[in-house]
Amino acid sequence: MHPNPAFRQMPVDQSLAFARERGFGVLSVNHDNGPLISHVPFVVSDDGTSLDLHLVRSNPILQALPSDAVIAVSGPDSYISPDWYGAPDQVPTWNYVAVHLRGWLELLPQSALRDLIDRQSAFFEAMLSPKTPWTSAKMTPEVLERMMRMILPCRMRISDVQSTWKLNQNKPVAMRRRAAAEVAGYGIGHEVAMLSALMSGVPEE
Repeated sequence: MHPNPAFRQMPVDQSLAFARERGFGVLSVNHDNGPLISHVPFVVSDDGTSLDLHLVRSNPILQALPSDAVIAVSGPDSYISPDWYGAPDQVPTWNYVAVHLRGWLELLPQSALRDLIDRQSAFFEAMLSPKTPWTSAKMTPEVLERMMRMILPCRMRISDVQSTWKLNQNKPVAMRRRAAAEVAGYGIGHEVAMLSALMSGVPEE
């Protein structure tokens, strides 16, 4: 996470809401043989105090549980050319949004898995409207049961939410909005249109 306080001002509830909407991140825990990492979908509780996820039984992270853990959630990002500011003596940088969720990760009873699958699929299926949502009820019961035996439910109690919203807040308004327009047209990265909009919407100093 970038240490500049200018990029660390987003309220916790907004950063948590961003992570909730993304619902996908990089899970990391410590292990005797070094850090373990897995890319996982997750669902954040309504009150923001916990998140649920599932891991395939062969995932080595399960051997480290219970454990402190962090999930890094990435947002839009792009390279920023110094030329885009329209001012001399600027340097290249990379703008991005990232949220880190930290907490205690542990296994849930296997009986919690079906509810987790249903909540998680309902959350993402709702984003596909007007598509008729998929539900686990569409599965053949025997097939669903067999597949659920392959994965285990987990819950992380969220103890800390940190975020970086690096959007050129340390630049004058005119410079960052000029750069935002260039990002929209020529950005190199991920979801550059969203990043451009965020950069343009940074409150004026």
